[in-house]
Amino acid sequence: MSHAFLNGEPATADDLRALALANYGHFTSMQVRDGAVQGLDLHLRRLQAATRELFGADLDAADVRRQACAALERAGLSDASLRLTVFSRRFDYRDAGRDVPVDLLASLSPPAARFRPALRVKSYGFVRPVPHIKHVGTFPLFHYRRRARADGFDDALFVGPDGAMVEGSIWNLGLWDGERVVWPDGPALRGTCEQLLQAGLAASGVPQQVRRVAQAEAGSFLAAFACNASGLQPVTALDGVALDADTDLMARLQAVLDRQPWQPLA
Repeated sequence: MSHAFLNGEPATADDLRALALANYGHFTSMQVRDGAVQGLDLHLRRLQAATRELFGADLDAADVRRQACAALERAGLSDASLRLTVFSRRFDYRDAGRDVPVDLLASLSPPAARFRPALRVKSYGFVRPVPHIKHVGTFPLFHYRRRARADGFDDALFVGPDGAMVEGSIWNLGLWDGERVVWPDGPALRGTCEQLLQAGLAASGVPQQVRRVAQAEAGSFLAAFACNASGLQPVTALDGVALDADTDLMARLQAVLDRQPWQPLA
């Protein structure tokens, strides 16, 4: 983290300590280029919905945008990785039902690289708690990623108790059967990049299907990819199943993503 601002002002150590100790809140992460974001409306809706669910409060989208712009301006940046975290310094787990005002932490770090290496992933039986919210309870995500690397892979893929693939550690999974993109259905966080790709593929006439995908089906697919707000990565292995690093598919997906509009934060 290069810069951090809380409610528009430079964040202090005490501010960050409050978030770390309570560990109750949610966030969204996005790539900013020239002061604009792809899927900004999706990020804002995610923040507003989660704030209502976790805190029973409304979040002003215009204020979120103003604070994000102010953070970039004060940091002297127009390109960055931007994480917006909603929490409350007044939240007390001993009185968790009490209404408390929310705080917004804007943290900035260097922008993500456009092209990222292929992933070899190992599956683990796990479903995130409250999976539809991008909450700050990230311990298991990084724990399983660490286990995957210790086992000779790059990242972790989560499989539900019914044996169906659901999502990666911090990404959504797409599968290619040679005719269509298949999106695993299940208890997962529906990412902004996934939603942008789905809209773009639909507009391009590329067939898609959202369905339960059993782990045992891995060998029936020709290629796979991971996607999140940082971009796309080919997946070249699912456990012991090798998949093609389909450069044509990845180029096609990238072209679809490149056509999605960049929405100014200002």
